[in-house]
Amino acid sequence: MQTLVPRSWPRTPRLPLPAWGPAGVPEPGAGLPPSGGFWKLQPTLDTFQDLLDKHPEAFYPSRSAKALQVHWQLMKQYYLLDDQTVQPLPKGDQVLNFSDAEDMIDDSKLKDVRDEVLEHELTVADRRQKREIRQLEQELHKWQVLVDSITGMSSPDFDNQTLAVLRGRMVRYLMRSREITLGRATKDNQIDVDLALEGPAWKISRKQGVIKLKNNGDFFIANEGRRPVYVDGRPVLGGSKWKLSNNSVVEIASLRFVFLINQDLIALIKAEAAKIPQP
Repeated sequence: MQTLVPRSWPRTPRLPLPAWGPAGVPEPGAGLPPSGGFWKLQPTLDTFQDLLDKHPEAFYPSRSAKALQVHWQLMKQYYLLDDQTVQPLPKGDQVLNFSDAEDMIDDSKLKDVRDEVLEHELTVADRRQKREIRQLEQELHKWQVLVDSITGMSSPDFDNQTLAVLRGRMVRYLMRSREITLGRATKDNQIDVDLALEGPAWKISRKQGVIKLKNNGDFFIANEGRRPVYVDGRPVLGGSKWKLSNNSVVEIASLRFVFLINQDLIALIKAEAAKIPQP
């Protein structure tokens, strides 16, 4: 650091407090009285400069009139001058601390002001949520497709109520009714099989297709969307339908599924259908 400062520059000494007395003025003999109400005056900068000129031996050479004025004003502000007195507190008045003030607070008066608009909005939101819950509870028995995450563990694809399974890479859809709809679910469009659960579905129509079980035990897929549906590599255009076999590969907008048929349950359905006499 010393190499950055020329040695020829004069060094400014550390400036201790000036030789001032308790009254905030120079010691006796410096030209001003130590008391007598000097703090009541309003000395100007010239007053302190005159003090420095008359008594240079009482101060460091680096002291300026401005520094003395600021120091004197600070002492006056904090009542540190000799002939200043701090006004005592009125007798009988207790100075409250934080704890005393806290004890005096009436908790009953701190209640929030009632916001009728907010309460109305909360009531409406609560009523809407309860209505949606009731609707879901009423639709439990109508669920036709169950979506199960594939965990990699070998679990049976069928039970005694599953007609077929549309198995993807991420999820599998259990078909438990003779007809289900496929597509992309939205707020205003509810379908049985939401293909968005398998992967990106922004290219898929809201109602892409329908899988239907005929009375003879055959499954057909009908394309009701704008994009083609591929069954075993064969395109099924919009407005067309195609038969689905066991292990058929169904591809919809780059999403691939394997269609698995519950052969045992379909055989029972065919047997029951054969018992019904034809008109």
